[in-house]
Amino acid sequence: YKQESVTAAQALLKQLLIEELADVEDCLTGSGEVAPSLDAANWLRVLTLASEAFGKLVQRVKAVHDVIKETADATAGLDTDSFLSLDDHTRVLSKLKDLLTSICDYCHERLASLITTQSDKQTITACQITELSSIVDNFTDLCEKISGKQSAALRAAFKIQAGNYVHKFHGQRKNKLTMLLDAERWKVAEVPREIQALVDKLAVGGLEEKPAPALKIGNQDYITVGTVLILIQLVSEYCNSACKLQVLAPLIARNLTELLRTFNSRSCQLVLGAGALRTAGLKTITSTNLALTSRALQLVLWMIPHVRAHFSVLTSDPLTGLDSVEKDIGHHIQQLETKVLSIMNSLLGDQLNEWDAKPPVPSKAFRNVSRHLTKLHEAVSTVLPEEQVSDIYEIIHKNFKTRLREQLLKMNIQNNGGPQHGLVTTEVIFYLETMKTLKVLPDKYLSDKAMDDIW
Repeated sequence: YKQESVTAAQALLKQLLIEELADVEDCLTGSGEVAPSLDAANWLRVLTLASEAFGKLVQRVKAVHDVIKETADATAGLDTDSFLSLDDHTRVLSKLKDLLTSICDYCHERLASLITTQSDKQTITACQITELSSIVDNFTDLCEKISGKQSAALRAAFKIQAGNYVHKFHGQRKNKLTMLLDAERWKVAEVPREIQALVDKLAVGGLEEKPAPALKIGNQDYITVGTVLILIQLVSEYCNSACKLQVLAPLIARNLTELLRTFNSRSCQLVLGAGALRTAGLKTITSTNLALTSRALQLVLWMIPHVRAHFSVLTSDPLTGLDSVEKDIGHHIQQLETKVLSIMNSLLGDQLNEWDAKPPVPSKAFRNVSRHLTKLHEAVSTVLPEEQVSDIYEIIHKNFKTRLREQLLKMNIQNNGGPQHGLVTTEVIFYLETMKTLKVLPDKYLSDKAMDDIW
């Protein structure tokens, strides 16, 4: 009966293919397999029909199994030659179990063979992969319930096919992100409503109905560039794919980690490395570009814990790759801030080098210092959080005082109440007024006595 069941399974599959795909009859083989010439939709239809037909066959075999087992159980051990001995009963039960296992394994192998025929060159959509996952899960669960045994063939074939999909999925999005980054001009981008909605799903907030100048997360606004808004969409796609293909969640998590690492490293090359001058045609890398890059990376840093929480529910695999990405992004953000400080130190230092401590006051040099401080504030104050702006200006202030002290020593100007001392005091007051106007420093840095240590 086992061989008859296998033969019936072969005939079922072959007849199904003949009926559904009469135009590709020449693709059929004696074992009921099909050559890889079907498009994705027809291939999935064949799998659906085959799994349904095999499911009915397995259930019929189970019904026969149950009848034979009931009869064997009822007659086992009765003291007459016409009934089963206990040894015979044990052998019958063993063969019955083998019958269920064998037919389930065979059907698994035939469906697995159908799955592996799908060419890597054909495009499979996310919906089709989800449908395939459902077919595999339903048939596998049915067979496990009937035979009491797990069969690895079908799940293994699905995992390979789904892995191919995930590989293509990742490759397409990584290429898209790289192209977008190369074309990014690092200017402020408007935030579409759907992007805010995606972020709200992570942050558990409300929905905005129209484009906004910034992403709102809690009490913070993230003014950022267009590419990072697309990155949010891509991250959402990876998370959704992991939910639908939970068996491949570890692979999808690794791919998403690589995508975030690519965003960080490529943006570093383009902005800190000035690659955007070539790829996007920028004339120079400005403080605004640096600030926007920093804010974009801060947004990615905000997303990572939410991504980690999402995948930790889907897989027990450690997500150590995200830890290293977090560390790399934090270092990159620090480098961007250091670059801003370096630019300002150079600009203000150049002005002090040209300063001759002579009337009129404020001198051209100190007016230029004020202009550079104001221009930087215009570039970063609407992009970076207030605390970070304040930190940047505190460092600029300390560096400026150090550089001014060196210049006073070089010019031999002393705190003696003389004309030059009075001139310097007036210049310093003008400088402090600029800082007060910008509102970037605590009061302790803005008093006249706070500048006494330049002497």
